[in-house]
Amino acid sequence: MMDLRNERTGTGEREVVVGVDTHKDFHVAVAPDSGGALLQTRSFAATAAGYQDLIEWVGGFGLLRHAGVEGTGAYGAGLTRALHRVGVAVIEVNRPDRAVRRRRGKTVAIDAEAAARAVLSGSASAVAKSGDGPVEALRVLKLVKDSAVKARVQAINQLHAVLVNAEPVLREPLAALTGAWLLRACIGLDPAAYNGATAVVAYSLLSLARRVRQLDEELRDLHRRLTATVQAIAPNLLELRGVGVDSAATFLIVAGDNPHRLASEGSFAALCGVSPVEASSGKTRRHRLSRGGNRLANAALFRAVLTSLRWDPRTRAYLLRRTTEGLSKREAMRCLKRYLARTV
Repeated sequence: MMDLRNERTGTGEREVVVGVDTHKDFHVAVAPDSGGALLQTRSFAATAAGYQDLIEWVGGFGLLRHAGVEGTGAYGAGLTRALHRVGVAVIEVNRPDRAVRRRRGKTVAIDAEAAARAVLSGSASAVAKSGDGPVEALRVLKLVKDSAVKARVQAINQLHAVLVNAEPVLREPLAALTGAWLLRACIGLDPAAYNGATAVVAYSLLSLARRVRQLDEELRDLHRRLTATVQAIAPNLLELRGVGVDSAATFLIVAGDNPHRLASEGSFAALCGVSPVEASSGKTRRHRLSRGGNRLANAALFRAVLTSLRWDPRTRAYLLRRTTEGLSKREAMRCLKRYLARTV
């Protein structure tokens, strides 16, 4: 926890903290000083010029060192990068809880003030991702690849759905084919060889097969780019058993371009949702499964553990020992995920 109210500048200049409620077209900023006294509220355009105006406006009240920003990974990403470039520490601020909103209502000014006061009180202390380096490029590549995979699956499912209802003259020669053989056969269809609705169905199968083939080429290119980027950032990740390019990319995206913002390996484990949450009461001491964190990273750890259980004798021996001690298999695998998060 950091208490900004105890900080003083070397020159005696007043220190201010800005809170920002971000939106698509504009951001609303509130600038209280380090003592919590509210100075002023103002709206700025969500543009490069607007970011500069915001920084200069806050600078007119004193020295700006910390900013509380909502949505640093979405509408506030551009502002976060602009603040980082001028040396301002950006703190990720969650929206106010419902109890506060019931008492005070909701306006953009109230949300911006709540962001600033969360930084001043120390209740918000998570440093935002910088989003200005190779990991940000990796995130975008991974996003595009995931969408291409979904589009490919959808196109294949649609192709099979169209084929099921096709006329026997079109369906029967293709019914026994699967995978690449089915795609090759559909690409070789000539819609002009059929009449009426069957010609339209043949054209639809041809179009869907071409779409799948195009997505295959796109996915191969994206995989090459992802591999090159991961190898340039953290090639050692790919040496871990069960960690492929996609899993390594997911781990890097979770950590961000500024992984020093994580205080310890436990912070990374919490981001992956593999830190047990204490659920003790009275004389009972127990921990429960964490439901938080990045679920894609959690799933990547799970897949890596499954691979280790299949190929690594030490991992199988550990699982056997812990289950013999009384843990369930699921609980033992959670322990393995935690150990793997430490290694990552």
